[in-house]
Amino acid sequence: MKPIRITQSILLAALSLSIAGPSRGEEKPDIPFVDISGEKERQTVIAAGTKEVYQGHPTTLLMPDGKTIYTVWCINHGGSAGPMAKSSDGGKTWERLDEKLPEGYKTHQNCPSIYRLTDPQGKSRIWVWSAAKGTRSGPGMPSIMSEDEGETWKEMPPLNFPCVMTFSSIVQLKDGRYLGLYHKGPEGKDKSPLGVFQTITADGGFTWSEPKVVAAVEEKNPCEPFVLRSPDGNELCALLRENTHKGRSLMMFSSNEGETWSTPIDTPWGLTGDRHIGVQLEDGRWIFAFRDMAIKSPTWGHFVAWVGTYDDIKNGSPGQYRIKLLESHAERLQDCGYPGVELLDDGTIVATTYIKYDDSERKHSVVSTRFKIAETDAMLK
Repeated sequence: MKPIRITQSILLAALSLSIAGPSRGEEKPDIPFVDISGEKERQTVIAAGTKEVYQGHPTTLLMPDGKTIYTVWCINHGGSAGPMAKSSDGGKTWERLDEKLPEGYKTHQNCPSIYRLTDPQGKSRIWVWSAAKGTRSGPGMPSIMSEDEGETWKEMPPLNFPCVMTFSSIVQLKDGRYLGLYHKGPEGKDKSPLGVFQTITADGGFTWSEPKVVAAVEEKNPCEPFVLRSPDGNELCALLRENTHKGRSLMMFSSNEGETWSTPIDTPWGLTGDRHIGVQLEDGRWIFAFRDMAIKSPTWGHFVAWVGTYDDIKNGSPGQYRIKLLESHAERLQDCGYPGVELLDDGTIVATTYIKYDDSERKHSVVSTRFKIAETDAMLK
C-alpha cells in the first residue's frame, strides 16, 4: 500500500474547515485545580537526565495483568529511539530492556509509541512505531514488534507513511479492526498546514489502509490526536493539539466508527494542551494528562491533568477540576508532556512524562507520578 503524497494546496482543499464551538468570552480559567506536584513521595524517576543526555517523549503500555507497564522514549528532543523499560509492580520500580531490542531500533527516530494489538485469530502482539528511520526524512513509521508479550523483539518493515510523528492514538473498532491516527504537514514535513490522518489495520498491525485526511482547519494546525469512545460505545471523540497555540485545543466526533468526522471545534478551556492521553475511571469519568497550554492558566507549561465526564467534553462544559501533576523547571516551559496514563487494578493512576525535573544542570528526565482519584477528589473538597 502506498501512502498519500499531499501538498499544501491539496490539504487545504481537502478539508478547509472553519472553527465553530461553544461561545465564550475572555480566555481565562473556569475550572478549579488541585496540586500534587510537590509530593515527591508519589514520584519515580524512570530515566534520569544528565548534563549530556536529554530523555524525551515517553509513552506507556499497561499489560492485561493490570500491573506490568512498558515504557519507550527517545534520546534528545524528537531524537533517536533505543530506550525501553519495564515495571512489574505498577510503576514503582523499573528494569531497562535496551539490550534486548534489535540493534536497528536505535536508528528509529522521534517519539516512539507503544501499543498492544490483537489479530482476528486472537493473537496479541506489542508494537512500537516511530516516525522515521535513519533520518527524519527516511522511511516513515518503522517499528519493532514482540509476539511473546515483550520477552523478545524483532524489527519490522516500515509502513512508509511520511509523518511528523507516528500514531499518537490507536482505537479498536466494533468490528475488531484498529484505527490509527497521526499528523503531518505537506510532504510529511513538520510545517504548516498540519493535518490529521487516519489509517486502519485488519490484521493486527501488519498492514494498514491508505491514509486519508480527517482533520484540517484553515489558520489552525491540528495534530497529536487522542481518541476515546462515548459511554454508550456509539461515538468516537478525538482531542487534538492545536499548534498555533492562539486559542484552545480542538475536538471532533464520529458516529460511524471513523468513516466520517465532524468539523473540529474548540475544546473546553481546561482541556487546552498538547498531546492528550487519558483513561476512563471506574466511575465513568475521564482523566487526561497533557502539557498545559491554556491561555492565562496558572499552570501554563507544566504537566497537568483534566478530570470530567464525556458529556462535559461533548457539551463544551468546563469539567470538574484540573490537577497539577509535575512542575517543569525548563527555561522554555512548553517542554514536557507526551505522556503515558495508566489505571491499575487497585485504582492507582500512573502518569508518566518527560520533564526538566529540577533546577540543576541535568537535562530532562522520564518521570512518573502515582495517585488515586479519590485522593484528588478529596483535595478538591
